[in-house]
Amino acid sequence: MASVFGRVAASLSPAARLRDAIERARAGELAPVFAVLAAAAERGNVDGQFWVGKAYLEGKGVPPSRNTAAFWLEKAAVAGHVDSQATLATVYLTGAGRASEIAPGSPLHSDLDRGEPDYERALRFGLQAAEAGHADAQALLGFVYGSGPAHLRDLAASDRWYRLAAEAGSAQGSLGHGLALMRGAHGEEQQKAATAQLARAAAAGIPFGIYLLGVSLENGIGVAKNLPAAADHFRRSAERGVRQGQAKWGLALMEGRGVAQDTTNGESWLRRAALAGDVEAAALVGDLYARGGDLPPNFAEAALWYTRAAEGGHPAAARALGILYRTGVVGLARDETEAARWFRIAGERGDVAARANLAEIVLRGGGQPEDRKRTCEWFSAAAEGGDLVAAFNYGVCLAEGIGIERDLAAAADWLRRAADGVVNAQFWYGRLLAEGRGVPLDLEGGRAWIARAADAGFVEAQVALAEMMVNGRGGPRDHAAAKVLFEAAAERGHPGAQFAMGALLGGGHDIAVDRPAAQGWFAKAAANDHPFALLMLGRYLARGLAGTVDPVQAEAMLRRALAAGVTDAANDLAVLTSKAAPVPQGA
Repeated sequence: MASVFGRVAASLSPAARLRDAIERARAGELAPVFAVLAAAAERGNVDGQFWVGKAYLEGKGVPPSRNTAAFWLEKAAVAGHVDSQATLATVYLTGAGRASEIAPGSPLHSDLDRGEPDYERALRFGLQAAEAGHADAQALLGFVYGSGPAHLRDLAASDRWYRLAAEAGSAQGSLGHGLALMRGAHGEEQQKAATAQLARAAAAGIPFGIYLLGVSLENGIGVAKNLPAAADHFRRSAERGVRQGQAKWGLALMEGRGVAQDTTNGESWLRRAALAGDVEAAALVGDLYARGGDLPPNFAEAALWYTRAAEGGHPAAARALGILYRTGVVGLARDETEAARWFRIAGERGDVAARANLAEIVLRGGGQPEDRKRTCEWFSAAAEGGDLVAAFNYGVCLAEGIGIERDLAAAADWLRRAADGVVNAQFWYGRLLAEGRGVPLDLEGGRAWIARAADAGFVEAQVALAEMMVNGRGGPRDHAAAKVLFEAAAERGHPGAQFAMGALLGGGHDIAVDRPAAQGWFAKAAANDHPFALLMLGRYLARGLAGTVDPVQAEAMLRRALAAGVTDAANDLAVLTSKAAPVPQGA
């Protein structure tokens, strides 16, 4: 039968043979008729040139070569062949050598002929085809104007060309038009119109359109919410290589959203998405390892995935990585410098919590010098915008000279603003008033602000207020009320409050003496390395003030106190060791 067709084709005129070759090319039989098309192309026939370009582009009957394809397509495109113009625009958009710059006589076939996208030339030929009504070229223009280089961006033009392409039946046009409509949708009807366009793209088998329709189904945007249908769309897009779909499908499997839960396959799909560059998926895999599940957490593995996500621009992953380094979890060495670096990166990407994390390190004297300035600038900008927490932190920077020259007057101003809503600021502002730093001395006002913070449960404020009550600063003495405050703070582990409880119960105050209880509080404060608690515990044990004498422990406490800088411990040690010295024989 083939020989019969061959004899029939051979009997045709050259024009008839070309028509037959073009029909067969359109039917997908490009390779067998390449010779006929090539001969026509050499004679200057634009249809032949178009199909020869297609043959080289697709590797049908000849080795694939994008440069050679561009060479023949441009010949036809310059002559006004619309399909060539549209195809050539796509070739230039996806990267190919410039056909007009190929030197005469140079080899056209090259394994290295894929170059950088040439947006200008793609735009030039795409515009010619688009204006002639070519739907795919119109969609291409929508892409170039919407996602091309900044100097070519024109969203209005992008939306217009996508709309025209969609109206002409282009599935790619429907995808772009749907995205454009979704971007500006403000009501249910507009959302429905946008989703309808995405559905057309999905029905045409465009993978990203399938994924986006899944998003609409998941969230009920322009269509009834349908989690099983959404999961199916995510699966289909995932299987077609859409990394966002892989991430969504993996998450659906992990959580059992619209599909039976399958954590093993869910994690596998999340990994695939992460390895394909989806930073959200990489962050999720990091979360999986950090949380653990059937097995203990693997923080070293979590750090690897968080790093992948953070390096891809994911701020929350950068902050999570900073937390791992700051705490020094199992499998990962504690490294505050590295923690500060990741908090800095997350903060620069807008993560407010990471900025606070970095500020904590900076306020303890850690981080790099530039971190102090950067942190201060963040707080300043946020404070100017009305953020009271930032106003407090900026006030602290000014008060302590962190990243900025110390200015107690300005610090007091910002702390006063923040005090209306931030407990810590109430305590700081009260201290400034009580000490006359940056503002006129005002003991009563200072005590009142510190009392507000203490009433809110702020431990440092409870201790400060109790001390003012013991000494009668800014108001009446009230040792009983001070004891209540000291005890509350002491129970929460505050060493200074534990020492104060020992001092109050040890005598000399307007409350009942209870030296065994006093010794117990001194012991708790000493366990927290409070220098004067070490001294007092040493004295109690040396003198038996609570009923128990223990010179060995007493000496140990006094030596620790002396090492901590409490010089009074030297006299107590001298007395204790002289009593313990052996009496010479014959004395």
